[in-house]
Amino acid sequence: MGTTAAPTPAPAADGDALLAEAMGDVAVEAGARVSVAVLDVESGRSAVYGDGAFDTASIVKVAILAALLLQAQDAGRGLTAQEEAYAAAMVRDSDNASASALWTAIGRAEGLEEAGERLGLVATEGGDGPLWGLTRTTAADQLTLLGQVFGDDSALDADARDYLRGLMGGIAEGQDWGVSAAGSSGSALKNGWLPRSATGLWDINSIGRVVVDGRAYLIAVLSDGNSGKDRGIAMVEAAAKAAVSVFATA
Repeated sequence: MGTTAAPTPAPAADGDALLAEAMGDVAVEAGARVSVAVLDVESGRSAVYGDGAFDTASIVKVAILAALLLQAQDAGRGLTAQEEAYAAAMVRDSDNASASALWTAIGRAEGLEEAGERLGLVATEGGDGPLWGLTRTTAADQLTLLGQVFGDDSALDADARDYLRGLMGGIAEGQDWGVSAAGSSGSALKNGWLPRSATGLWDINSIGRVVVDGRAYLIAVLSDGNSGKDRGIAMVEAAAKAAVSVFATA
């Protein structure tokens, strides 16, 4: 009597392919671009849609603060009262003057990129001179940055991670759109929005951590070429929901 071979386990679904399929239901305006990266924290599975580089607008404020915290770690000190005031205004209220002050304090693009190397960012380039909002990055790099903030294996020490998480969890009312639309409560995020003077089109970006049915996800959504801020936000929020659906149903 012959033996019956054990069934071969089905291969794990390709996260990138599933995300691409989910993004097929997201309405993206003609001429606009979007890239998405998501990590299911519990399983460690991730997926990326699109690999282009985008201007950060204000999401770079998370990286600016991470660079400042790394430099303070190296010096064996905490942040000064002035630095803390700038950091809170920069992240919670997206205050640009505070961002400019801390951009200068970290050494502008050079300081950001030095920190980026330690944080595992491989495709992020600081903006020229004072133009921190024109830093270029990818969704995959932003997902790596989120992992450094919300994970335990990080170049940032525990106090620095807790500090960043706290600020991202207290975003000002009216600025808490974006990836938070995919979560139920307790989101921590930073958004960026920038109207381009040459074209009248909008860059709309959102990065952060969301919780869905008790399960945590890190999500980065970057976009440009949106005809208006509200339309861009709606698309980014739909993309964040699509990203979560990849693993929420897996």
